Amino acid sequence: MHFISSILEQYIADHSQSEPELLQRLTRETHLKVIQPRMITGHFQGRVLSLLSKIIAPKNILEIGTYTGYSAICLAEGLQKEGALHTIDINEELHAMQRRYFDESGYGPRIMQHTGDALEIIPRLEVVFDMVFIDAEKVSYDQYFEAALKKCRPGSVILSDNVLWSGKVVEPLDPKDKATKILKDYNKKLRDDPRVETVLLPIRDGLTLSRVL
Repeated sequence: MHFISSILEQYIADHSQSEPELLQRLTRETHLKVIQPRMITGHFQGRVLSLLSKIIAPKNILEIGTYTGYSAICLAEGLQKEGALHTIDINEELHAMQRRYFDESGYGPRIMQHTGDALEIIPRLEVVFDMVFIDAEKVSYDQYFEAALKKCRPGSVILSDNVLWSGKVVEPLDPKDKATKILKDYNKKLRDDPRVETVLLPIRDGLTLSRVL
């Protein structure tokens, strides 16, 4: 489902901050070498993540779902000088590609890669996170949120990506479509959860901002 016309999408991109050259190269390499390149964050949403991070100025960021590293670099742009970003992905095959771009970005020493099940890794991180970005397996979103929330403080911001799920959240539900059912329940939970205040933004495939109370 296209939420706005391609002409307006291009206008929005043209009137937002330009995409850094490094991230343009990362996008090209992702499309050439990696399965499902559509999963990459992309220019406009990447600039949104960058600006949010700069506004929040986090000391510590948690990212659940690294893919090829585009969103991690965007989020790292707002880190405090002594800050760190911990990013978790189940796919170790992308580890070297991620690291190459992290190091070239200049944020390499402050980006910590973790490979494995996020639900096992997060409890072991002895860090309080000011900002969290959830963009991994949709069927586990609620579990990721609960695990991350335990590592946050009042005022921390948790971002959840793909919460509109190509518009499927407003279409008749296929009983076999587990991911859509879980995302619909997740969106309702965040709206009603007294531990956070939440707004769902129609950015790309839906981006929810939740502030921990």
